[in-house]
Amino acid sequence: MAKSRRGRGGVETVTETVDGGLAELRPDRDRPRGWTLLLDGAPQSHVDLDDPRRLDFSYQRRLGHIADLAAPPGQPLRVVHLGGGALTLARYIAATRPRSTQQAVEIDTPLVEFVRRQLPWDRTWRIRIRGGDARAGLAKVPDGWADLVIADVFRGARTPAHLTSTEFVADVRRALGPGGHYAANLADGPPLSFLRGQIATVHTVFPELCLIADPAVLRGKRFGNAVLLAADTALPVAELTRRAATDPQTGRVEHGRALADFTGGAVPVTDATAVASPAPPAGTFS
Repeated sequence: MAKSRRGRGGVETVTETVDGGLAELRPDRDRPRGWTLLLDGAPQSHVDLDDPRRLDFSYQRRLGHIADLAAPPGQPLRVVHLGGGALTLARYIAATRPRSTQQAVEIDTPLVEFVRRQLPWDRTWRIRIRGGDARAGLAKVPDGWADLVIADVFRGARTPAHLTSTEFVADVRRALGPGGHYAANLADGPPLSFLRGQIATVHTVFPELCLIADPAVLRGKRFGNAVLLAADTALPVAELTRRAATDPQTGRVEHGRALADFTGGAVPVTDATAVASPAPPAGTFS
């Protein structure tokens, strides 16, 4: 059962225990119907019910740029979201690309129901929620169905190991149609071994890659998010670079030789060798 407590400005914070821990919706002080979703104190996403086009978190803005550039403006997309959360990106795509068909796979069914009650979305949007493990849900997607697959799966603030292997990425490739794109939200900190390993892993399946992140993260100065984009065809690197550079939190795009140099001699991981992403350092979200 959801619980509320009075917050700043008289707006109530809403909490509920879900499978992943304590889910909390904190009101946005600057937006009357804006909310931040946290799980066990870790910020997950932001939703503005009055403006689903608004992407507040930097990694979500970068994923939004990718969705914007995945096809000509306004053209509907077929999208698979691995990890549902508050459905921020699904709402964004539904608002910016009407008639898009989207599937979201979320293992935490109580979280989905909590979000559905507290942050309802437009029922005319073609968004289908599948309960269950992300990799099992991906396996149910027909061959070549998707234009875009977005992986944003965290369990206890870590991406599960079975969603980081070459076998997993190969199944992403199977689900994508010609010209399709794969985008993954990854989190790592110094010495960036996990991130480098993920680049090497995805590169075994897709020939074209680029990485978007805060320069401090890329330099190994702090823990943070990085968005990895992959495809069989040329990527919109120039436009992504321009957009990332003008975001409120400036991002940098690595591609080609610079990305190869960043990756170094990292070895791809398989189901037999994969490990979960590193846990954030203590105090990251305090």
